[in-house]
Amino acid sequence: MVGLGMICFPMVKKTASIEEVLAAIETARDKVMADEVKSLTKLGIPKAMAYQMIASRFHQKVGNQEEAEPDPFEGNATSWEEIG
Repeated sequence: MVGLGMICFPMVKKTASIEEVLAAIETARDKVMADEVKSLTKLGIPKAMAYQMIASRFHQKVGNQEEAEPDPFEGNATSWEEIG
């Protein structure tokens, strides 16, 4: 129970499904990306170039781009045994 002055309100736990959490994260990411593209276009960078720059930061494919450049810090790099 949470008290507000003399009135008490019961605490209600609300759980969200994984799909709801993922949708919220994707929506927030899309808003951040749109805001950054808008800021870059205000600086005079063409919209397509700004979108490519932002998409690369968020590891998103742009338009007809086949595959994003692999991140060397993700699990697709060669193993230490192969390097040595």
